[in-house]
Amino acid sequence: MDLIPIGEAARMLGVNASALRYYEERGLVGPAGRVGGRRVYGRAELRRLAFVHMAQTMGFSLDTIAEVLDRPGDRWREVLVERIAALDELIAQARETQRFLAHALECRAEHPVQECPTLTAVLDRRLAGASLAEIAADHHSGSSHHAVTPSG
Repeated sequence: MDLIPIGEAARMLGVNASALRYYEERGLVGPAGRVGGRRVYGRAELRRLAFVHMAQTMGFSLDTIAEVLDRPGDRWREVLVERIAALDELIAQARETQRFLAHALECRAEHPVQECPTLTAVLDRRLAGASLAEIAADHHSGSSHHAVTPSG
């Protein structure tokens, strides 16, 4: 691959050229050189830019991205383990939210938050100090007394 000017590199990644200049300013990636005073990027720099952009889109901070790029090895794996754990937690929370909302939608009560025994039991547990994680854990352990399921 030939050297790509900054504008084309930005288009390839779907970002503004200013983002690439900012990544350079932060020390995340530099151009392969300059042609006519304009930054140009080779395959290695483009891959690094693509990684920075993808990792940022996935929720990694630029500081973490820099650390991973500059000190891969074990730190790379630690960051991935931490991110996977955070995503697992987010996915579990989203599933519980989905179940809660599906139950509310399918509940025959006119005002589910006030009249649905299952939802009011969950809400009362929350008011009594149970965390959302505890309520979700009870649901996962099969505790039908406090489970929020669409069956009602």
